[in-house]
Amino acid sequence: MELKDYLTAEMVMSNLANTPQITFEVTDACNLACEYCSYGELYYDYDRRDNKTLNIEKAKIFLNYMVELWDSTLNKSTHNNIYLSFYGGEPLLNMPFISEVVNHIHNINNKQRLFTFNMTTNGLLLDRHIDFLVLNNFDLLISLDGNELNHSYRINKEGKNSFKQVIENVDKIRQRYPAYFTKNVNFNAVLHNRNSVKEIHDFFKKKYNKMPTIGALNDMGIREEMKDKFMNMYRNTTENLIQSENYGELETDMFLSSPTYHSATVYLLQHSEFKYENYNELLYGKEIHKKAIPSGTCLPFSKKVFITVNGKILPCERIGQNFALGYISDDKVDLDFGKIARKYNQYFSKIDSQCSKCFNSKGCIQCIFNLEGLEEKSPVCNGFMTEEQFEIFRNYQLDFLARHPEAYSRIMNEVIYR
Repeated sequence: MELKDYLTAEMVMSNLANTPQITFEVTDACNLACEYCSYGELYYDYDRRDNKTLNIEKAKIFLNYMVELWDSTLNKSTHNNIYLSFYGGEPLLNMPFISEVVNHIHNINNKQRLFTFNMTTNGLLLDRHIDFLVLNNFDLLISLDGNELNHSYRINKEGKNSFKQVIENVDKIRQRYPAYFTKNVNFNAVLHNRNSVKEIHDFFKKKYNKMPTIGALNDMGIREEMKDKFMNMYRNTTENLIQSENYGELETDMFLSSPTYHSATVYLLQHSEFKYENYNELLYGKEIHKKAIPSGTCLPFSKKVFITVNGKILPCERIGQNFALGYISDDKVDLDFGKIARKYNQYFSKIDSQCSKCFNSKGCIQCIFNLEGLEEKSPVCNGFMTEEQFEIFRNYQLDFLARHPEAYSRIMNEVIYR
């Protein structure tokens, strides 16, 4: 296997200096016991959950480390907005940490970055802390799977459905802070065998006039003995949408929340000959021999950096914590950018031969960290497309656009040009 230099240490370091999001896993404790939790009995690829909290000093060490990068020549622009995100477990169980990080950010003397705070929460403690969240203009993503039956996998420690308590807290926010609720509050629903895309859509549209994000259950890292239970719960979002009686109306109303619109958008972005990455491409044409990175994997820290409750540094929260790229110790940030580049180069070299023959390589959304056997000699990508498979995929996207003539202009105007 030939090891190519797809990434360099300088590229990784530059990505971190310009990352648009820092996410802290505030605590691994949770006041719910959701039956499909990614840190529950179905999965294996996470650190043991011991009701830990992230040490505030480690968070400050990391943020101060980032200030040095923002003040360095690696910084590509001024006044970039960066999202400071709080994640769990249930992050509101460690409110002192959140409060101190917010105060620390307010006291940072750095003109290179503007900050936006956001949080993913199950909503059970919102009534206690909403004043602070509103005061600091937090964007909230509340986990809610639809109506009471739809939500019944999200149970508390006593095994009772958490729906009524969440709804009560959400309604309090809407009543006390209506403008904030409209602008800053959104919802995330998980699709499973006790709800449907239509039920989720109809619930949020009628009750809150909101369009939630709808995601399928995480299908990576499933324990062998739990695969039957997982498959009983799992539902595919595209298939479930198409099975809806009025799915045409649903997908139009949902727009990018609809998997069909989202797929068509990705296709146009990646395969259109009239889309240019930058001004130079528009003027001088695209580089025919431009070096391509195998797979659709996000380059390390290009989209976010994730800090676990144990001080591990990862490129995001959606991959196994065994793939940590660095650590925060009691007195420093331990990141070896050369080692990170070599590790990615090793992974990319393993799958390069597959990617070079894949007819959807330009539009690939496959993350290498979700490939089984990544640490082995020849991992297999299940997203690989032959010419025949790509033609079926391409025709599906073109058929969708033909059936929805308004979709093209909407995607171009509301997504690509905005």
